[in-house]
Amino acid sequence: MAFQWFKKKNKSEAASGKSSEADSTIPSRKESPSQNSVTQEPPRVNDAADTTSPEPVTIVENAPTETLSTPHSGLFARLKRGLTKTRAILNTDIEDLFRGKNHIDDAMLEEIEELLITSDIGIQTTMALMNTVTRKAARIESPEALKQVLRQEILALFDSIAPPSKPVSGHKPNVVMVVGVNGVGKTTTIGKLAAKKVNEGHKVLIAAADTFRAAAVEQLAIWADKAGADIVRHKDNADPAAVAYDSIEAALARKVDTVFIDTAGRLHTKINLMEELKKIQRSIGKKLPEAPHEVLLVLDATTGQNAIAQAKMFHESIGVTGLALTKLDGTAKGGIVISICQQLNLPLHYIGVGEAIEDLQTFDANTFINALF
Repeated sequence: MAFQWFKKKNKSEAASGKSSEADSTIPSRKESPSQNSVTQEPPRVNDAADTTSPEPVTIVENAPTETLSTPHSGLFARLKRGLTKTRAILNTDIEDLFRGKNHIDDAMLEEIEELLITSDIGIQTTMALMNTVTRKAARIESPEALKQVLRQEILALFDSIAPPSKPVSGHKPNVVMVVGVNGVGKTTTIGKLAAKKVNEGHKVLIAAADTFRAAAVEQLAIWADKAGADIVRHKDNADPAAVAYDSIEAALARKVDTVFIDTAGRLHTKINLMEELKKIQRSIGKKLPEAPHEVLLVLDATTGQNAIAQAKMFHESIGVTGLALTKLDGTAKGGIVISICQQLNLPLHYIGVGEAIEDLQTFDANTFINALF
């Protein structure tokens, strides 16, 4: 069935364009940071086993309602709004498949497979889901029944891979090295994470160790000021490892709770980038053994399966401990979340579904699936 889909895909590729997005727009700043080596302190701102039972699939209609009734319903609404493009494809197309039908035949199975692949869930994950749908096809008589099966199986996939662990926070300072290729949203992600930590009462410091990209330090300084975080920065083209080392030294002296270290993000196919990141890791470890405590890889959801290739390269080189997936609101291929988690077996800590600070959310599989369907 996958072969049939690829034949269709090749015919339609010419009509579809590839979208790419740059880092989120940064708010303007009245004062430009100095080009000299300085340290700034801005003021604080406050697959379940199948049975042979002939009964139809049970639809748990109240499951999403329970999620919506929680105190974080505002966050759920933001997540649901951010996944609008993906949800529209999945739900509308599933409804259309059952128009005038009350059972699944072979032709519909092919269409379901194509639908899942189109949402960028991935071939491997789609095959696993289709095995279950095929087994239960005789008992699926409505769109809601199909969506319920997909919800249950996707959740089972999440449960069988990397646990939904929370980022490490038992160290002081807790050092988070943030990596990723240019354009995925590293700077914006660091700024939002810093703002969240400051709002939780943490003292935060940001290290501007991406010293080669034009305006990288300036953009990070603006985010630090907006978040109410300290920043350590050197002049342009300075040694990134030296910036990282100085930031740890400053964090220890100021009794900082969390340090976010920004890094360069050239194309992941360039080996020298990985060597540079390893050098930064060694430099941090010299000043603070066992640090960095986290290596957070930021990926752009709009790049689809290419994000998986990036993640594999970074993980093999420097040992990624967690993921942040940005720009889910800018793509109809939100299924990439499922594909990434299954193929990489790495915990997904954060997802970005919009421009606001609140749109960078801690990932929860159950909430994500409820928002998706």
